[in-house]
Amino acid sequence: MVSRLDQRISPRINCTDCGNCCKSLMVLINDTEADNLSRHLGQSREDFDQAYLEKGSNGLMIMNRMPCPFLIDRKCSVYEHRFEGCKEFPALHLPHFKQRMFTTFMHYERCPIIFNVVEQLKDEMSFERDPVTTRPS
Repeated sequence: MVSRLDQRISPRINCTDCGNCCKSLMVLINDTEADNLSRHLGQSREDFDQAYLEKGSNGLMIMNRMPCPFLIDRKCSVYEHRFEGCKEFPALHLPHFKQRMFTTFMHYERCPIIFNVVEQLKDEMSFERDPVTTRPS
């Protein structure tokens, strides 16, 4: 159901009108991806790592700042060389959606595709909504 809704909704959303994922998403980066992008940028891998990556003690790598430094005017300036996590986002087309529900809901307010898919999913599953309540100040 999620995949079907994603296929219907994703083509109707222009990600370059938003760019929220690139403003706040932490994507894991592997050595092959870092090698590819550093070559594309004409940088040594050492310079690339120092300029753009943060490395954890467990060996995992992420971008060292947000928004992504390659986001220019809500568009990826290295689009053809972007990381797998960027290509996959919002990952609604991938199998095993139930295993990614927490992550999906973390991005509910951030990504118009996720928001619309979840809202349509609620409708299709006859999700019973509580009446709107006022939060205490």
